[in-house]
Amino acid sequence: MADANPSHAPEGATGVLVLASGEVIWGRGFGAEGAAVGEVCFNTAMTGYQEVMTDPSYAGQIITFTFPHIGNVGTNAEDIEADDPHALGMIVREDVTEPSNFRSAERLDEWMKKHARIGLAGIDTRALTRRIREGGAPNAVIAHSPEGRFDIDALLAEARAWPGLEGMDLAKSVSTATHYGWEGGLWRLGAGYDDSVEDGADRPAGDESDRPHVVAIDYGSKRNIFRNLVAAGARVSVLPATATFEEVMALKPAGVFLSNGPGDPAATGEYAVPVIRQILDAKLPVFGICLGHQLLGLAVGAQTTKMHQGHRGANHPVKRLADNVVEITSMNHGFAVVTETLPETARETHVSLFDGSNAGFELTDRPAFSVQYHPEASPGPQDSFYLFERFVGMLDGMQ
Repeated sequence: MADANPSHAPEGATGVLVLASGEVIWGRGFGAEGAAVGEVCFNTAMTGYQEVMTDPSYAGQIITFTFPHIGNVGTNAEDIEADDPHALGMIVREDVTEPSNFRSAERLDEWMKKHARIGLAGIDTRALTRRIREGGAPNAVIAHSPEGRFDIDALLAEARAWPGLEGMDLAKSVSTATHYGWEGGLWRLGAGYDDSVEDGADRPAGDESDRPHVVAIDYGSKRNIFRNLVAAGARVSVLPATATFEEVMALKPAGVFLSNGPGDPAATGEYAVPVIRQILDAKLPVFGICLGHQLLGLAVGAQTTKMHQGHRGANHPVKRLADNVVEITSMNHGFAVVTETLPETARETHVSLFDGSNAGFELTDRPAFSVQYHPEASPGPQDSFYLFERFVGMLDGMQ
């Protein structure tokens, strides 16, 4: 996997991954030219590479896709979770092929180039994944030069100088800058996200003002989360990650949603946790996912920790402790709530069947709950929609 003489690119190599450990992995670059530094992780999903690349939770990360045929269905304007990709780049096994899908509007490599994201193909992704599992997620630089010219020493120095995700607040960099009202229903084949559909499949019937108002704090949210809240019967307003308690309450919410997002929850928690504690003291219903789950944990006195390799993929089994039902979930997190540090007022509700880590809890003295996974991503495909219905059901009488 590593080149014995990293100062010279092998014939045909136009891309490289330089790990902070000194390992140099050569490949074929695609997408944008240049270099980017971040944490290398792996994702085991077989589909949804465009959603993965645009998930704000991947800010600061370079994604190794374990499924070999990435790019084979091209890209389109609908399968995105944000306007631009937030992952720094992708590492894949096979070269990107001509897309074969009636929804494709653009080749993946063209889409990557347009959005200034670097790709690296021809990599033994199984070996790299094994390296991450055994040694943890490394810091590295991914680079692409069509001429095959690389300053390996400079790239190595950049990889070693990057501080890593621990202690890094990235929510501010991916959050919305302004307050806005969300509009959009669930996707339907042939209709996209058309809100003019009148059969009630995309949006609940009734006037907007009749629905309970949810204020979502955006730490790096995905669009499909808001679509699911609307489908469950809510009206949604979105506020920046740095929103104050007064700004939240000024919108007169029936409940507050804490979104997913990137970075270290302890760093984001420096400004987010005091606000969440005030929301809990106001006895408003709260629902958090991913980073929002971790921030809720910090707000009630629990601790979070950096995971060895993290959980990223669409095939993660989670056990619901109330009835022992197993949900197949989508996960994307490198930090976790430490179960043993949850207070007596918090009851663990979900646990990962991969490693036993916490995947959800609820408070016994407040109307608040959260899960570590992404319930809107539909890997099950409908295993976790009940969480949105539960939350919206808690809002009755709170308007």
